[in-house]
Amino acid sequence: MPAAIPASPTVDRVMADARAGAFATRSIKKDAKVAGLLLAVSMIDLTTLEGKDSPEKVRSLCRKALRPFDADEAVLGFRVPPVAAVCVYPSMVGAARELLDGTGVRVASVATGFPSGQYPIEIRLEDVRDAVRDGADEIDMVINRGAFLAGRHDEVADEIRRVAEACGVAHLKVILETGELETYDNIRRASDIAIACIRDGDFIKTSTGKVSPAATMPVTLVMLEAIRDELLRSGRRIGMKPAGGIRTSKQALHYLVMVKETLGDGWLTPTMFRFGASSLLNDLLRQLVKEKTGRYAAWHDFAEA
Repeated sequence: MPAAIPASPTVDRVMADARAGAFATRSIKKDAKVAGLLLAVSMIDLTTLEGKDSPEKVRSLCRKALRPFDADEAVLGFRVPPVAAVCVYPSMVGAARELLDGTGVRVASVATGFPSGQYPIEIRLEDVRDAVRDGADEIDMVINRGAFLAGRHDEVADEIRRVAEACGVAHLKVILETGELETYDNIRRASDIAIACIRDGDFIKTSTGKVSPAATMPVTLVMLEAIRDELLRSGRRIGMKPAGGIRTSKQALHYLVMVKETLGDGWLTPTMFRFGASSLLNDLLRQLVKEKTGRYAAWHDFAEA
């Protein structure tokens, strides 16, 4: 059941920035690096959210999700795991479900008037129900940032609760669009509101990928600490998804270090942590080839996501 919304602490921006920066200084040995790269692959939500999306493009993305690197066994000597999910608009859920049903790769769909979150609530709820009916395993919703910034926090909380109910058995990821929330205090407050209104195993998420800045390590740290505080307070386990702006293997490993040191090994799994970063996948594959062969593969050696 949703929890009561706790009072939110003030965030020391200087300390949050400093602590987040410290995670990027950790030394990672080769074996741990390879394991981290493979883990990061398994945590990716491959995404296409463009006006020109078509069923054919979605099917191509699904094939990439299931087999990220066609030559993995020949080049690496092992099979690279599939990604966690493919995320599409509601109209494309059926096309994704055709290829992914029964594979373990989940079908995710943005909803609730993505990316603005400004549509009337009944339209947003119907958006969710349509996606779930068509086979979405996960729903990525956006909060109404205008309502939040105007101080209508109860309205935001009520909408999140109603979307969670409309999801049924589908998991929910609540997108805060942190680039529009202006301060770390606002990001922490929005995180606490979302966490209180969702269920165990649901997620909070930084960004739509349509606003800059998107995910940053300090912002993600603020959100991870909100998740940690809820875990300590109630035992409830909430997932985390930074999205947008994470493009390199080095960045992904830094995020994994931050997750481990903030929340522990229990969050080092695709069921609790995701990357919304389609362009990241091929860089992870290039780094795996480099660790195995000593050279970087060309970009054209990998299919486009």
